[in-house]
Amino acid sequence: MTKLKINIKEFLIYLPALLAMVFFGMSFIWTKVLLDYYGPITIIFLRLIISAILLTVFIFARGGIKVKKSDYKYFFILALFEPFLYFLGENYGIRYVSPTVASIIISTIPVVTPIFSYIFLNEKLSIYNIAGLLISFLGVIIVLTAKNSTLVFSLKGILLLFLSVLAAVGYSIIAKPLTGRYSSVKIVYLQNIIGILYFAPLLFTLEIKELVQTSLNFEIINALLQLAVFASTLAFILMTTSIRKLGVNKTNVFVNLIPVATALFAFILYGQILSIQEIIGILVVIIGLFLAQKRKYEKIVVHEDR
Repeated sequence: MTKLKINIKEFLIYLPALLAMVFFGMSFIWTKVLLDYYGPITIIFLRLIISAILLTVFIFARGGIKVKKSDYKYFFILALFEPFLYFLGENYGIRYVSPTVASIIISTIPVVTPIFSYIFLNEKLSIYNIAGLLISFLGVIIVLTAKNSTLVFSLKGILLLFLSVLAAVGYSIIAKPLTGRYSSVKIVYLQNIIGILYFAPLLFTLEIKELVQTSLNFEIINALLQLAVFASTLAFILMTTSIRKLGVNKTNVFVNLIPVATALFAFILYGQILSIQEIIGILVVIIGLFLAQKRKYEKIVVHEDR
């Protein structure tokens, strides 16, 4: 009975991170639905507006937010990477690839990050990082060269999604000093507000006519609300909870589950069947991602046990 209670308690600690990655994984499916009606910029803009409203209520219910004047420049750079460049790459890229392929490419972020961390933050790469990087990219290639893959037709989509990966890396490097002064929810709130300012000129220049002419229906409202509420708002709040309980590094390992969540819900909701080669590729990616962070997590566990 005692062991069962301990297991349940441990499960509840990991549950916020698990749910956050499920929501992030499903975001690729919701975005794909909305792309039948709106352009990428419109989707991002509406998503940020709804998320900003929800986060405004959440933050000011908890006492508001104060920002040092010297930190504003970092928030503007932060928002340039994410949501601006990240979502431009993701939403334009997903036009040319399946949600599962998109989520697999995005899930390489934890493996690519150590390379840039070494360059900009002088964090050393271990043999596990290098091996995991190579194995994960092998998995991506396996998936993309499957018979039903869109690689031949969508090199543009692949490159755009890797732009998102690089933007996420830049975001993490800029965000590192800010996390010591602000909560993750407040950082997300500010980056969304600034992101709205970045996207507004593009929306009114490129897609305002399409936005005005498109009639709302249940599918649009449903996908947009789920994308904004679950992926842009609740997922980040859950991630914040997980970071507080587990720490940043232990939370990040759950990013590896995003392609699994996307593939699972693509099958459940739309009957999208994965080939054997695609399944093998997904497994190789996940193995590589865990291997890339193996030594790092072992050190963290020893440190925390002390």
